[in-house]
Amino acid sequence: MKEIALIEKHKALNAKIVPFAGYNMPVSYEGVNIEHQNVREKLGVFDVSHMGEFLISGEKALDLIQKISSNDASKLFDGKAQYTCMPNETGGIVDDLIIYRINAEKYLLVVNAANIEKDWNWISQHNSMDATMKDISDEMSLLAIQGPKAAEAMQALTEVDLENMKFYTFEVAEFAGVDKVIISATGYTGSGGFEIYFRNEDAEQIWDKVMEAGAKFGIKPIGLAARDTLRLEMGYCLYGNDIDEKTSPIEANLGWITKFSKEFINSEALKKEKEEGPARKLIAFELDERGIPRQGYDVIDENGTVIGIVTSGTMSPSLEKGIGLGYVPAEFAGVGKKINIQIRKKAVPATQVKLPFYKG
Repeated sequence: MKEIALIEKHKALNAKIVPFAGYNMPVSYEGVNIEHQNVREKLGVFDVSHMGEFLISGEKALDLIQKISSNDASKLFDGKAQYTCMPNETGGIVDDLIIYRINAEKYLLVVNAANIEKDWNWISQHNSMDATMKDISDEMSLLAIQGPKAAEAMQALTEVDLENMKFYTFEVAEFAGVDKVIISATGYTGSGGFEIYFRNEDAEQIWDKVMEAGAKFGIKPIGLAARDTLRLEMGYCLYGNDIDEKTSPIEANLGWITKFSKEFINSEALKKEKEEGPARKLIAFELDERGIPRQGYDVIDENGTVIGIVTSGTMSPSLEKGIGLGYVPAEFAGVGKKINIQIRKKAVPATQVKLPFYKG
């Protein structure tokens, strides 16, 4: 297992540490529900330093990015970030990621921890234009400071106007006394906030100052378990659960990041799929009765026939009901339509809903 720079800080806070994507990571501190609600109502800080970071630079950097990614990165400007995915050649997704345009010839790609090596090899394989690539994953740490109080609490640590930063923009600036920190108005919770990228050697100083600045606003350290319940309440896809090598961005409701204004890997097939409609769709549902849907549970129709599978599910701390995502054939998909989730020996009725589950 690899160790993140702040592992000793988490141990001192009595975090429950578990192996995750090749790293020892804090999964919880006080408990999922407490941590979840703290982010929804105040703010919390997640250490997500296991994520991967690649620098792509040179005259042909954009050409490479346009080839491997489904979204249109030509729309980016300096200081703008973009959510996208990398399609494979067989209709699935290599990974989902965020692209940051530092300047016209320098981009930062942030990828999922479990896919760092796979993604690196995939991008390298398609780098026929000889863009310069550098994997800086092992040098970087990443904190996600999330929640409605995040901007107010962190303002003391930087001269960047946090309150007025637009969603999916970023600045490279001083933060917590450290120069050249990437301060990004992004996140995976739906409650606002920032993601802060910096070198491992500055991790302790930044962590201490973040906790100190956030103390009077009620900041708490938050583990990966609450990160999962927060993202699921928003209906955000998790790679390995809701999207993978066998799910297309079209059936995963990621058509909005799949732009056919350019050519990219497998774009012709995906365009055809969009025009004809996918055979199956990712749906969101709420249970009509008590129960907790879990990944891998069967989705069944009124006759008890298995029609799909739950890809993510939990008891929503905000809504206090069972919620989930799953794939069903397109003819069964539709907001308001009824399905059943097989929970142990019981078929629990559920209703398909429009995302997000949590409206804020």
